[in-house]
Amino acid sequence: MTGCVTTTLAERVAVIEIHRGPNNFFDEELLRELSEAVLAADESPDVRCVVLCSEGKHFCAGADLRQATPAGIRRIYRHAFALFTGRRPIVAAVQGAAVGGGLGLALAADFRVTRPDARFSANFARLGFHHGFGLSVTLPAAVGMQRALELLYTGRVVSGTEAQQIGLCDRLAEGDVRQAALGLATEIAGSAPLSLGAIRATMRRRLVADICAALDSEAEAQSALLGTADFAEGVSASIERRTPAFTGA
Repeated sequence: MTGCVTTTLAERVAVIEIHRGPNNFFDEELLRELSEAVLAADESPDVRCVVLCSEGKHFCAGADLRQATPAGIRRIYRHAFALFTGRRPIVAAVQGAAVGGGLGLALAADFRVTRPDARFSANFARLGFHHGFGLSVTLPAAVGMQRALELLYTGRVVSGTEAQQIGLCDRLAEGDVRQAALGLATEIAGSAPLSLGAIRATMRRRLVADICAALDSEAEAQSALLGTADFAEGVSASIERRTPAFTGA
């Protein structure tokens, strides 16, 4: 274990925190630790709800794609799948940016609490890449198919205020976003634990099945684009903070 993920207990709520600030990029090891923490919360009789949060400036700026491989992508998504299958409701506290895979991570939760100045972006096409982390399923479920297509095709940035308006997040916090998320999670944790587990299983049964299929399709599509010139250009442009010059190759 690298110690990138910790769990603390607060009034029947497990606060699972990512420690890779300021940007909290994820890799296979971090997703493994995160999935293990979520599944461990399932086994604790003291936990009825989970708050997913991160230290630093941003909730999660996605994956570091510079060393991505097809096998590595599939391993990451095996760990990511566990976030969708856990039995405890999850509330994500989103500060700063939730970008790319970070948006996928936020949408793996049942609810998202954010601030007006937060930023959400499915920026994959601006990197010459294909979206992942189950966004084929979770993004249309949150904002509708037409809005999801617009966000995926353009990669544009959505503010926290707009995110609430279009259904990308559930609550806005003017102050401490983590405390606001903990407040919602504590409210949820006041319900009967057996009921919570049964309701979540019923309501997410189709989602889990669709996510399983989507992760496989997304990994295949991402693997096919890893070796393209446009992907290399997209990553370079992102690092250099310039507009990419795509050629379709």
